[in-house]
Amino acid sequence: MSPAELAVYVRDTVSRYLLDKQLPVSGYDLDSLAEEMVDELTGYGPLETLIKDDRINDILVNGARAIFVERDGKLERTALRFIDDDHVVRVIRRILAPLGRRIDESSPLVDARLPDGSRVNAVVPPIALDGPCLSIRKFRQDPLQAGDLLSYGTFDTDLLAFLTTAVKRRCNILVSGGTGAGKTTLLNVLSRFISDDERIVTIEDAAELQLRHEHVVRLETRPPNVDGMGSVVARDLVRNALRMRPDRIVLGEVRGNEVMELLQAMNTGHDGCMSTVHANNSADALLRLEMLAGLAGFQGKEQTLRQTIAASIELVVQIGRLADGKRRILAVVELVGVRDGQFVLNELCRHDAATDRFESGNARPVSPKLDDLRLGPGGFA
Repeated sequence: MSPAELAVYVRDTVSRYLLDKQLPVSGYDLDSLAEEMVDELTGYGPLETLIKDDRINDILVNGARAIFVERDGKLERTALRFIDDDHVVRVIRRILAPLGRRIDESSPLVDARLPDGSRVNAVVPPIALDGPCLSIRKFRQDPLQAGDLLSYGTFDTDLLAFLTTAVKRRCNILVSGGTGAGKTTLLNVLSRFISDDERIVTIEDAAELQLRHEHVVRLETRPPNVDGMGSVVARDLVRNALRMRPDRIVLGEVRGNEVMELLQAMNTGHDGCMSTVHANNSADALLRLEMLAGLAGFQGKEQTLRQTIAASIELVVQIGRLADGKRRILAVVELVGVRDGQFVLNELCRHDAATDRFESGNARPVSPKLDDLRLGPGGFA
């Protein structure tokens, strides 16, 4: 049956059942019940309506009785629920089945990507103590553009003009922020300012970037199979990307030992590379790169590592989500170099929370790529 035919069949069957049992049910409740049954038969049960709602960014299931969503930057609890924990697991397995993934007691954790690009993470007992948990980061079919972020107030026109110039002049840019701050969205917007005559290689754990560029090669990591074999990690893909004659490398997120390959790429003629990192501020972002380099087995001196980072990255763009759910670029910091063993940072722009405005810093850019830009009282000019 087609979905429309199935909906008619289910409604008729439910209606006859209620009539036989002489149960008083309104037409509205009958339609709702039939719709829920169709969702259970053909979709993802209680989650189906949430997945179809374009205003929702994240769906979070904490056991059978608690379903939360993020809408307009804020979390809220829904009135939806599952029947029991087994119902949650059935829906999780229905999501994973077309992807060739499984989840059970022997493999209680899973990361996956839906055909539409949405990211899925599921955890079931015995790891999840209070029942199976499911997290879905929805994928936008119509990705946000620079104009959208302007209207939302993520940046203003002066800051957008500066970032556009920085991308076009091939600055190496690191976007820093917390979970859900909008790092990938901002990276996607910045990547669209790359010239059409350049070859771009993107590397992601879950493909989210939509560059709309003429010459893009998209690479995605692969987890191990059920036998623990066949994994392809970001470090392997960065190494391989260097052999693909890229003009730029865009790494979705620095989170492991691929950091050394990325720094080498930035420092060996591949200007204009971009990536994101989880950090609370610009200084912490650089310290996180140091930590990841140490975990990757870097054997040199701390001074050498810091000089390598300073020679590789030119701008750190800090983005965050405010208490009211709004996302803002909190600071744009230029990494000037290393002095007395410490990073020298030049704050070019910051967000004033009191006025919700962007203000220029006290210094002008030092990098030769940007030193001709003048800073006015309202921002960049």
